[in-house]
Amino acid sequence: MDASSSSSAAGLGSVDPQLRHFIEVEMQKQRFQQLVHQMTELCWEKCMDKPGPKLDSPAEACFVNCVERFIDTSQFLLNRLEQTQKYKPVFSERLSD
Repeated sequence: MDASSSSSAAGLGSVDPQLRHFIEVEMQKQRFQQLVHQMTELCWEKCMDKPGPKLDSPAEACFVNCVERFIDTSQFLLNRLEQTQKYKPVFSERLSD
C-alpha cells in the first residue's frame, strides 16, 4: 500500500461500513491492476529483445514461464485475499464483544 492509499484508508474511520468495504475492495482491485501492469512490463522487457513478425523459441519459452509465474502469483494473492476476507468478520465480531 502506498502513502496515499494508506492515508485514504486511515480517513475512513467515520465512514459508513458498507462504503468503507466498497472502498477497500476498490483499492484492492487497483493494487491488483497495478500488479498486472508491472508483471506485463517486466515480462515484455525481459523476454523481448527486438520486435519481429514471429517469436523465436527463447522468447516464447520466456513468455510462457513469465505467464505461468504470473498465474501462480495471482492464485496465491487471490487465496490470500479470500482468507483475509473470511477471517475479517470473525476478528470484527471479537472486537465488538
